[in-house]
Amino acid sequence: MTGNDLRTGDVIWWDGHGWSRHVAHAVDVGEHGEALGAQEQAAQRVNGAVVIDAEMTPEGPRPAHIKDRIRALGPTVRLDLSLKPADPAVGNWVI
Repeated sequence: MTGNDLRTGDVIWWDGHGWSRHVAHAVDVGEHGEALGAQEQAAQRVNGAVVIDAEMTPEGPRPAHIKDRIRALGPTVRLDLSLKPADPAVGNWVI
């Protein structure tokens, strides 16, 4: 499941306990994803929560649709601007 952080507009991914900026932290929400997304939106923790199709790879979840892959990886023109999970300046956080 993905959405946008209400405070920053950042793309975020459900990690099973909260939200992360890194798609590698995303987990399968199963059949309860839509209800969970509605609950998170009602609590004003996320905007536009949507359950997406993805496949698990050795590197982590890979969104099935190109739009969601772009959301996961960041800008398509300047790779130096994309999120890097090992970057300490990005940090890991849970809402």
